[in-house]
Order: sequence, then structure tokens, then C-alpha cells
Amino acid sequence: MTDLPATAPLNDLAIDYVEMYVDDLEAAVAAWTGQYAFTVAGTGGTAGHRGIALRQGRVLLVLTAADAADHPAAAYVAAHGDGVADIALRTADVTAAFEAAVAAGARPVREPVRHEGGGPAVTAAIGGFGDVVHTLVQRAPGESPGLPAGFVPAQRREEPGAPAGVGLLDIDHIAVCLTAGDLDGTAGFYQRALGFREIYQERIVVGAQAMESRVVQSAETGAVTLTLIEPDPEAQPGQIDDFLKSHHGPGVQHLAFSSDDAVGAVRALSGRGVGFLRTPGTYYDLLGERIGLRTHTLDDLRATNLLVDEDHGGQLFQIFTASTHPRRTIFYEVIERRGARTFGSSNIKALYEAVELERTGQRAAR
Repeated sequence: MTDLPATAPLNDLAIDYVEMYVDDLEAAVAAWTGQYAFTVAGTGGTAGHRGIALRQGRVLLVLTAADAADHPAAAYVAAHGDGVADIALRTADVTAAFEAAVAAGARPVREPVRHEGGGPAVTAAIGGFGDVVHTLVQRAPGESPGLPAGFVPAQRREEPGAPAGVGLLDIDHIAVCLTAGDLDGTAGFYQRALGFREIYQERIVVGAQAMESRVVQSAETGAVTLTLIEPDPEAQPGQIDDFLKSHHGPGVQHLAFSSDDAVGAVRALSGRGVGFLRTPGTYYDLLGERIGLRTHTLDDLRATNLLVDEDHGGQLFQIFTASTHPRRTIFYEVIERRGARTFGSSNIKALYEAVELERTGQRAAR
């Protein structure tokens, strides 16, 4: 696939916000504010739904719960449980971006609409993967990421001794589980319709299981990165197959939050009750022979279960949270990049193995 020309309307894409449909809005807000230290940025909704926008760093999460059976959130939650329904993409010209994407094969969901007052100037929406959509968001020139259309800013009240954030800065990437056979088509769609480029490809084999992954990224900015994953149908079923079965189709497996201090972030999150996957001690016994650490100490990594890898650009540190979803589908990641631009083959395999250990442990406990 060839990238769109430098003047193409889709070359400035960035993540504006991520919307999650949830069953219990109050409980979801309590988890994100209490455990992950997000703050309420705004509220919105109509007679059919309620929404709350949460912020930390440059991350804006929008939680939406249906109040009416005909709202899309009701059908989504019934099919999937809580999960990511919309990855909103900011661009300077929504109408041009929408027309270019649809002309290249994207499914139109909402035609461009101009909004008055605060918030986005123009929005539209196209289909992505599964039933996840991409709202296209146009804001005033120079305006930083704001609230979705129809939201009202929250009244800011700084309570004495209010806890600070935990050091989550932005969304580094979004991992997507796809049905076997859909990987090439989905990667091709993002390259053709949204001008993404492929930056990484990996096959992971763990025992009798295997998965294929391709990473696509917005061409000009590099601000939107999707890690697309499909199971190998010829191999033994594993965690990707479990996700697809429990989620009832393709969807977002995890959101990866960037940090400039992963050790500090994991310690702060752990102190607030967030659980993380454990890494076998033997990983750290051999780590010193494989990588010369430049930032964190081996003791710090062992204590926080962080994984480390490196590429030609530098090092990266990663860890997954343990899923608290009733279906054990979506979870989250903390990632710190010290110059590294890829994902590290050793880390990908180790992360897969950590999820597999938790998955098999849960089965044994049933």
C-alpha cells in the first residue's frame, strides 16, 4: 500500500478521545478516578444516554451509558460488556477527511455536522473494525484536545490534599483482536482509507499457540498506532481466541498508556489498587546478560514486574494490568519509551506469556 500524498487531508490524524460504552456509569467513573487517578473533565448526554469525560495528561476517556434501549450503547454492552466503541480522530478538515476516507472504501456512519458553541466545530464518523467507529473531530485552529460535542466542562474544585495523577501521559497504542483471516484486510483498510503506513510485523509462537500481528500508524504524525492481532487457526486456541469468543467478535484488547517513569507509575497505580501481571523471576535472572539498563535498576524492574527491551532507537519498558472485566477481555498497559520506536520481539513474547499464565491460572481456579 502506498501512503497518501503529503497534502492529503488524513495526514494530520491524532487521537482526540476514546469512548467506552459501559453498563454502570457510576462504577466505571469510580474505578477510573479512584484507581487510575483520572479527573472528571466534563459531562454530557441526552434523554437516551449519559456521558462523563475523564482526563489525565493528554488522555481523554469518554464513558457512556445508555438510558434507553435503542441507544447504541445498550446493544454494545449486551454483546460485548464494557468496552471501547469509538476511537475519535482529530483532523483539521473533517469534511475533506470524511470524503477521502469514504471514497477509499470506508463505511460512512455519520455525515459531517457543524456544531455551534464550545467543543468541536465539525464532526463526522466512519466505520473501523468490528462495530468500533472513528468519529472525526475538527476543532478551532490551535485548540488543544477538548470535550466531545454536547459536553459541558466540569466545575473544577481542587480539594485540599487531592491526589495527583499517576504519570499517565498519552495513548501510546491501541491493540485490536481480529478474527482469523481478517488481519491483512484490516491493515490494508487503514492504509488505503486513512493513509496509515505499516511499521512493524511479528509472528509470535508460544508453545502450541501462535498469533500474527501487524502495526499500522498514521502516516504524517505517527500519533495514532494500532496493533492488529489475529490468531493462527492452524495452531492451538489461546488467549486471542478466548477474547474473540468472550467479546463476541473483534474489538479493542488493550489501551497502552505512555509514561516517562513506568516504575513510578506502576508503584503509584499498585498503591491505588490496580493489579498487574506477574513476570517469572527467571526473566530478571537473565536480563542483565541481554540488556544494559540505562534508566531503571534491575531491582526496580523486578519489584514492579516491568519488562524491558530495546531496538535501534533505545529502550522501552512495558507491563499489562490484570483484567478486571467480567469477561476477562479488555485490560490496560503502561509503557515507557526511552528512544525505542517499535515494540521489541522479546517483550511481545513475554507479555503474551504473562497473559497466558494468568489465563491458565484462572481456568485452574474455576
